[in-house]
Amino acid sequence: MTEQKTETALSSDVTEVRAQKLKLLREQVGDVYPAHFHRTMTNAELAEKYAGLELDTESGDIVTVAGRVYSSRNSGMFMDIHDASGKIQIFSHKDTTPEGARALLPLIDLGDIIGVTGMVRRTKRGELTINAHEITMLTKALLPMPEKWHGVTDVETRYRKRHLDIMTNEDSKLRFKQRSKIISGIRRFMEDDGFMEVETPMLQSIYGGATAEPFKTHHNTLKLDMYLRIAPELFLKRTLVSGLTDKVFEVNRNFRNEGVSTRHNPEFTMMECYWAYADYEDMMDLVERLFASLAVSIHGSTEFAFGEQQISFKGPFRRVPMPDAVKEATGIDFLAIKTDEEARAAAKAAGFAVEKDWTWGECLAFIFEEKVEGTLIQPAHVTHFPKDISPFAKEVPGEPRLVERFETYCNAWEIGNAFSELNDPEEQRKRMVEQLEQAHARGEKDKQLDEEFLDAIDQGMPPAGGLGIGVDRLIMLLTNSPSIRDIILFPARRNKND
Repeated sequence: MTEQKTETALSSDVTEVRAQKLKLLREQVGDVYPAHFHRTMTNAELAEKYAGLELDTESGDIVTVAGRVYSSRNSGMFMDIHDASGKIQIFSHKDTTPEGARALLPLIDLGDIIGVTGMVRRTKRGELTINAHEITMLTKALLPMPEKWHGVTDVETRYRKRHLDIMTNEDSKLRFKQRSKIISGIRRFMEDDGFMEVETPMLQSIYGGATAEPFKTHHNTLKLDMYLRIAPELFLKRTLVSGLTDKVFEVNRNFRNEGVSTRHNPEFTMMECYWAYADYEDMMDLVERLFASLAVSIHGSTEFAFGEQQISFKGPFRRVPMPDAVKEATGIDFLAIKTDEEARAAAKAAGFAVEKDWTWGECLAFIFEEKVEGTLIQPAHVTHFPKDISPFAKEVPGEPRLVERFETYCNAWEIGNAFSELNDPEEQRKRMVEQLEQAHARGEKDKQLDEEFLDAIDQGMPPAGGLGIGVDRLIMLLTNSPSIRDIILFPARRNKND
C-alpha cells in the first residue's frame, strides 16, 4: 500500500483508485464521513498510561483511538496511525480482529483517518500496540500523502500547502507548536507583570502610530473609506489616558502594504505595551526579563542556537548609544558635529552616499544602518536615537538632538522599539502636524490628522514608557528559522498562476 508519489506529480491513476475505494466503502459501510466518533484517549495519553506495560504483555484494557494512517505493512496487518499528539501501532490479525474489520484493510490508504477499538499490548520488540477489534472509516482521503521519507520538498509547496508540510514534517509541526507556546508565554508574562490586555480596532478610519503604507477598504453601510491598522499605538495611549489601567498591552495583527522578504510579511504579529510612570530604561528591563523567560520556556535555558551562532538572552543586554556605536565603527563623532551640512560632509568624506537634504540625524541613522546594524549578533539595546527620525519620544536631558528611544537588536535584526513617550499635548500636536505635512509632500494624500487622539492627549496622558516587539522575528530566533514564512502558518504568497 505504499504510494511513491510526490506533491508535484500527482498520478490520475492513484486518485481514480481512491475514488473507486470510496465507492466500495459507501456500498459496504454506508457513511464514510461519520459525524460522530468518540475516542477514549489520545495517542499521547495512551503512551503515558501504559508506559510501564512489560514486553509481550496484554493490558486487558479496551481503548478507542483515532488518527491518520501514516504507514501500512503486510497488507495492512500493521498500521501506524497519528493524531496531533503522537502515533500508535495498530495490529489486525485473524486471531484478534473480526473478519468484517479485516475486510476494510484493502480499502484503507495512507492518509485515511480511521478509528480503532481494541486491546492494548506491548510487543516483544517494545512497541505499544492495539490489537484491533473494530475499525471505523472516519475520513477517506482522495489525494495521496507526500512520500513519507522526503515529505514536501518544494519550498513554495510547503508554504502553499502547509497542511501537507505539517503532516509530513516533524520540524514544521514543532515550530508551530513552539509559536503557540511563545505567544501564550508573552501573554502570561505580561499579565503576571501586572499588564492588562485589551483589544483595539483593526479597521480604522484614520491610520497612524507608525509610518507605513496601509491597506485600504470601504465600509458600504457607513459609506466610509477605512484602513487595516498599521499599529495599535494611538488607541493604546488613549486607553492609558482613560485610567482603566496603568499597564496596558495588546498582542495584535498589523498590516502594512509593503515589501515581502525573509523578515517581512504584509500581516504580522506585534506585542505593544504602555506603562504609566515608567520610561525607556524600564522598558529595557522588561524586554530582558521577557526574552529570558521565553528562551527558558522553549529551550530550558537562556542560551540557544540560531544557525551557526549561539545566542544568549541572559540579561543585562549590552546598551550602547547610537552616536557612540557609529563613532566606534567609523571614527565619526556626530556629537561634535553641529550642523546638517557638517554631518553630510563628514559622511561623504567617509565614503557614504547621502542625500543633499538629509539632516544631522538622518546621516547618523544611515551610517548606523550601514556599518553597525549588521554587527549586532548578540542582543543589544541601541539607545539615544536622533530626534529627526523619532518625533514622538522625549528628548535626552542636555542633548535635544537625541531622544530617549531604544531599539533591541539580535542577529542583526530589529526585534523591539521603545520610547519614553511624548505626553506634552502642544508638542504632540506640533510634531503630528509636521509629520502629516511630510506625508502629504511624499504623495500620501490619504494621511489625516487624528483629532480624536489629540483630544485624548489634551485630557492628559501620564508619563509612560512604550514598547513594541516584533513577535514573528522573536519566534524566528527562538525556533532557529531563517525565514518569516517558516513561522507564519499561512504566509502571504502570489497566486499560483502568476
